[in-house]
Amino acid sequence: MEMDVCWKEYFRDDARYADVINGIGCGGQRLVEAKDLQEADSQTVFGKWYKVLGKGGRMRIRDMVRKVAFGVNFAIIGFENQEMVDYSMPLRCMEYDAGEYEKQAGKIRKKLRKQKGLRAEEYLYGFSKNSRLYPVVTFILYGGKAPWDGPESLHDMLDWTDVPEKLKRFVSDYPIHVVKIREFENTDVFQTDVKQVFDFIRCSGDRRTLAELVQNDKNFQSMEEDAYEVVTQYVKADELIQVKDEYRGKDGKINMCQALKELIEEGREEGREEGREEGRASGLADGRKEIVLRMYADGNLDVEGACMYLECTQENFMEYVKANELIQV
Repeated sequence: MEMDVCWKEYFRDDARYADVINGIGCGGQRLVEAKDLQEADSQTVFGKWYKVLGKGGRMRIRDMVRKVAFGVNFAIIGFENQEMVDYSMPLRCMEYDAGEYEKQAGKIRKKLRKQKGLRAEEYLYGFSKNSRLYPVVTFILYGGKAPWDGPESLHDMLDWTDVPEKLKRFVSDYPIHVVKIREFENTDVFQTDVKQVFDFIRCSGDRRTLAELVQNDKNFQSMEEDAYEVVTQYVKADELIQVKDEYRGKDGKINMCQALKELIEEGREEGREEGREEGRASGLADGRKEIVLRMYADGNLDVEGACMYLECTQENFMEYVKANELIQV
């Protein structure tokens, strides 16, 4: 399944959607419940007035969007999934949000112009002094490996060369809200398996840290299938997807802990066997050491397996590693 599809399926669960709103938008306070969410139209039309002039317009389809109740009021909150840095992201978010406001304004105009006794300016512009729009918020969920080095506001995109500083303050800014999942450490703000999903993505680049995470969090022993589908996309392990039914419990949930453990063990055994074969082929102690060190650096052999094959202590092996400036991936 493609990443966008996996995320959309995952966030069909309103409890998770509300959890992200609470964790990121409300400082971890539980202000939104699943029951407070309603489906919202994901299509936004930007440049509607150009259509009137016959010059066309642009339509944006948001990844995910909900209408969220706060007491008697509402807010429109959208999520955009990003795996690569979009250097035009502030413009995209402006279009999403402006399109959403324009949709609301269109409904207000239609309703208002049916009323009697309007002043000329109210009928002309379709807005009265008391007309109000619902707030719109967009969160960018960025899970890419590369650090986000794109702009995080409209001002970051502008060329300010020779522009007077006094004038700069009159240029409207538009900040965006990038949630950098791989840098997000305070996952205790979440109360659903969003915590496990964020933690898994954050640790997915380091097999050892990932293995420790999965072993130490019992929630990985019983994962919902859609959550399992999301996280396996980030380790690029087709084997985990193919074997998920083998680790499915009677409740339909999947034991990620056991699946990942056995996958790692298989990888270690394959690495050991590869090291033995290449070592025997070289017939040289130095060549054997080089092969084992390379396999350790590639993550295909752990310290225990390397020491067993080289017949050395862990202390000596780590000296080899340090001398060769190797870092396990």
